[in-house]
Amino acid sequence: MNASLTTHLSGYPRIGAKRELKRALEDFWHGRLDAAGLDRISKDLRLRHWQEQADAGLTFVAVNDFSHYDGMLDLACCLGAIPARFGPAASPLTLERYFRMARGRSRDGGAPDVAPLELTKWFDTNYHYLVPELGAGQTFQFSWDKAARETREAVAAGFRPKPVVIGPATFLALSKTDSGDPLSLISHLVPAYRDLLQSLADAGAEWVEISEPILACRRDEALLSALEIAWQGIRPASPLKLLLAIPFGRPGEALARICSLGADGLHVDVTRASADLPWLHANYPQDRVLSLGIVDGRGIWRCDLEALRSLVATFRKARGDRQLWLGSSCSLQHVPHTLEAETSLDPALRSWLSFAREKAGELSAIAREQPDHDANAAARAALTGRRSHRGVKNLEIRKAVASLDESSQRRGKPLADRLTLQREHLGLPLFPTTTIGSFPQTAEIRRLRARHRAGEITGPVYEAGLNSAMREAIRLQEEVGLDVLVHGEFERTDMVEHFGQMLDGIAVTANGWVQSYGSRCVKPPVIWGDVARPAPMTVEVSAAAQSLTSRPVKGMLTGPITILQWSFVRDDLPRALVALQLAHAIRAEVRDLEAAGLRIIQVDEPGLREGLPLEPGQRREYLDSAVQAFRVATSGVRDETQVHTHMCYAEFDDVAEAIAALDVDVISLEASRSRMEALGAVASGGIGAEVGPGVWDIHSPRVPTTGEIRGLLDRAVAAVGAERLWVNPDCGLKTRGWVETLSSLRNLVAAAQDLRTAASANP
Repeated sequence: MNASLTTHLSGYPRIGAKRELKRALEDFWHGRLDAAGLDRISKDLRLRHWQEQADAGLTFVAVNDFSHYDGMLDLACCLGAIPARFGPAASPLTLERYFRMARGRSRDGGAPDVAPLELTKWFDTNYHYLVPELGAGQTFQFSWDKAARETREAVAAGFRPKPVVIGPATFLALSKTDSGDPLSLISHLVPAYRDLLQSLADAGAEWVEISEPILACRRDEALLSALEIAWQGIRPASPLKLLLAIPFGRPGEALARICSLGADGLHVDVTRASADLPWLHANYPQDRVLSLGIVDGRGIWRCDLEALRSLVATFRKARGDRQLWLGSSCSLQHVPHTLEAETSLDPALRSWLSFAREKAGELSAIAREQPDHDANAAARAALTGRRSHRGVKNLEIRKAVASLDESSQRRGKPLADRLTLQREHLGLPLFPTTTIGSFPQTAEIRRLRARHRAGEITGPVYEAGLNSAMREAIRLQEEVGLDVLVHGEFERTDMVEHFGQMLDGIAVTANGWVQSYGSRCVKPPVIWGDVARPAPMTVEVSAAAQSLTSRPVKGMLTGPITILQWSFVRDDLPRALVALQLAHAIRAEVRDLEAAGLRIIQVDEPGLREGLPLEPGQRREYLDSAVQAFRVATSGVRDETQVHTHMCYAEFDDVAEAIAALDVDVISLEASRSRMEALGAVASGGIGAEVGPGVWDIHSPRVPTTGEIRGLLDRAVAAVGAERLWVNPDCGLKTRGWVETLSSLRNLVAAAQDLRTAASANP
């Protein structure tokens, strides 16, 4: 008999192989599907995903990784941490309350709009979570049995469930409170967690994974003390076996203290915590489960099965099969569902890849006592073929990137002098208004793209449709009264995928969707070889847009760090070198846009903060390389050409000094949900650029009033001054509808005009 180690995942993609959950959510929000229909589709997806894990041979199936919007929101609801503006605490948790917390509106025609919870990045991933709000005197009470219901559902279907729950330290550390440190609430939180665990035991769970990713980046005394209080309160009363998981990094110097908490098992991210393995091998108690997260939950490259089996064999020999488990490094929600639909990919490239379903199979293969020689041979052949494949190495590009010196990172004049020249050159009013780049991708645009992709219409017909949409967008922007226009990006499926389709060394998938937030999904490109720009990418459409208006039109590009962060990146070159290859390509595009007459060029970098390493000691090197890449991309133009960048949904304080070092002329950033809190980073970080803090939350369907926008702008003027202030939404408008877009933009322009009137009356 070929014995196998216990295997499990920390989560599975929930959106569905064909984005079934996305469509169901949007149908519910727009009244095309009722609550029963949404529940039916959700249950079908859960059962299908559990079956896929079981079919792969995994011991446990992951439970409670499913969500209608976000796991942090689910946990806040479970613990009764629902802000008063969403209704009395004792009120039942309906879908209406739930979605109002997530997006400000439950569904079309539902309860009045309300400001939703803040949205920000989940550690260093491209997933966004909703930030719980905890008030003064916050109490917690187990209030929602979602996790228990899904556990019973799995048991009834014949699966062995392992619920996954975000840990108490992570929940509090990532929450907002209006007074004091949220970790001070830990003792108040413990009883609710105990009740949650009891409900899972009653539902039939044997083990529960308590995930504490906060330990990958914080190991200070306040955090560790809170963790100890939590486990002292939870562990003795738990009827379950508890697996403490630390995804995304290594606990490092806190490892011994963490091991003393009394968890029945410890799950470590081997892809990022390999330095801790010798200590664990020598010191971790033999009577507890050690779970190795050996399959990368963040990357899409096929495993080196033989190397991982060798690693596992060392621990297997020392610990035996009973106390050694194998799993994914983190939840697989950060990778696409399956390679099954990727029939159009180059066969060689396809053989190098592994998505969630394939990773589950790899995990089972590694766990078996006897090797699968056919699987090992296939993995070995893929690895060998990848190293020697034509295009992986482009000597011309490597030489060009190596020749980039410090002069390629410098603009001509200092920032203050450039801004003076640009104000004269552009002739913009005080408080110039603009948008971030994209306009609504309507059903008509999506149908046009689908028909072209299916071969139903010719290229010229497709281009004519896109040009018509662009002309209408320019007309509407002029009618609304915006000062700086955009072409609308109707030709772009995604701000990163669009460039991946036109750069050598990058491939795009047909169905490699990954959830970003809510129903929003992206298809990260695959950077598999050296990156080069074979031809201009945006020049023709940008120049065409500028020809339609006398107002300045922004050339719109995605920056090198964001392309890097929002792609699946090759693992055979340093990421900093890949970033420079991308920067070299973007630099050529920036210069061509300037030559085509564009006076403003925006190079978006919303991924810059996301890439910040969780380990503080690694941050300086990353930030230096990110600044270098951005400056290479943007420093080849005249001083009169204004360079913008955009960032959103991140903790800007952490990267404020790096943002200042970008030497950009204008930065726009997300600020509406936090009511301009982000502007604190502008002052503290010495950012001298002009600033456009977002005054309209585009991730919610609600239309902000002129008064609301004016109130935010007054805060912004107080923070950065009138001379430096731009007026714009938080982010691009791709996901919004035209009716709400135009209403919101009219209110935005009206608020800016009010400010101009007030400023002229009080010079």
